[in-house]
Amino acid sequence: MTVTSESAMTAAPSSLTTGKMPSWMPGAICGLSIVVGVVGVYSIGGFKWGWMAIVAAHLYLLLVTVASRIIEDRRQAVDRAMRTVVTIAFTTVTIPLISVFWTVITKGISRFDRDFFFGTMRITPEDMLAQMEGAQVGGALHAMVGTLIITAIAAIISIPLGLLTAIYLVEYGEGKLANATTRLVDVMTGIPSIVAGLFAYAVFELILGPGTRSGISGGVALSLLMTPVVVRSSEEMLRLVPNELREASLALGVAKWRTILKVVLPTSVAGITTGITLAIARVIGETAPLLVTAGIAQDLNLNPFSGRMTTLPVYSYYEYVQPGVPPETGIARAWGSALVLVMIVAVLFTIAKILSHALKPKGLK
Repeated sequence: MTVTSESAMTAAPSSLTTGKMPSWMPGAICGLSIVVGVVGVYSIGGFKWGWMAIVAAHLYLLLVTVASRIIEDRRQAVDRAMRTVVTIAFTTVTIPLISVFWTVITKGISRFDRDFFFGTMRITPEDMLAQMEGAQVGGALHAMVGTLIITAIAAIISIPLGLLTAIYLVEYGEGKLANATTRLVDVMTGIPSIVAGLFAYAVFELILGPGTRSGISGGVALSLLMTPVVVRSSEEMLRLVPNELREASLALGVAKWRTILKVVLPTSVAGITTGITLAIARVIGETAPLLVTAGIAQDLNLNPFSGRMTTLPVYSYYEYVQPGVPPETGIARAWGSALVLVMIVAVLFTIAKILSHALKPKGLK
């Protein structure tokens, strides 16, 4: 009887291997869906690429699920349907990002010249005449330097405060003070950027007088937006450190502060670095608070404590809404500054990735 049962099991095909959709069929279904979507939408309202993509995606999801259910089984059909949904969602998110990058690169690369990187908007009458004749004049050096200075001020304020606050909440925080701090951080995470700008402007106006515009004021405004991001990201990374590491260090008689410094922080340094980079990227493109606090300048200003200071987002905004004559010159400067801003963010993420690998403790994957 045992032999008969084993023979029956051997003869019966396994549900895990029964029926397999040919490798060419998903591609064929995709092509058919695209053709039907294009022809169907075109016959109704002409070429509308968005509607064509929507119809083709839904049709492909339906057809590949039905085909898998007929040829394979229910489990494989559900698996293919979920993979299709995830792929469609990924494509939906990726296409706009690629479009944005492509638009910024193609429109901003035309101003990547010496005058743009080493010149300012302190334009002479001769330059204005040349601009009216179509020449590319004016640069963004003052905006680049202003962006780096103001962002550095915000980072100097936010990173120590945010990291120390996260350490307090994870390692020491108990009771009402910790709960109130957590709620305050959550509220600050969603604060509108213009509110932070108005707060910083009001503070410096009370101290230095009305109409004050300076780089330090802009840095303080950005720090209000950056600090809660640093706190929340660092807090999550610190909580991921296993308690066994803390307990082992404390069991050896190591002081708590030294355990945090030598065990907890090195273990979570990769995630903390990434979180800080995200916080910097969060504020480096802010425009509204800097319009209020730092203002707009036409020339280079290296002193953040005195005088107006321009950043790349503000420079790009003004060049786009007030391009001058002819407008193509100012708009080209706006796209060029936007491309520089994207490149700065890309460099920051590259540095963060390198640091996270370099500072990661040995033995951690």
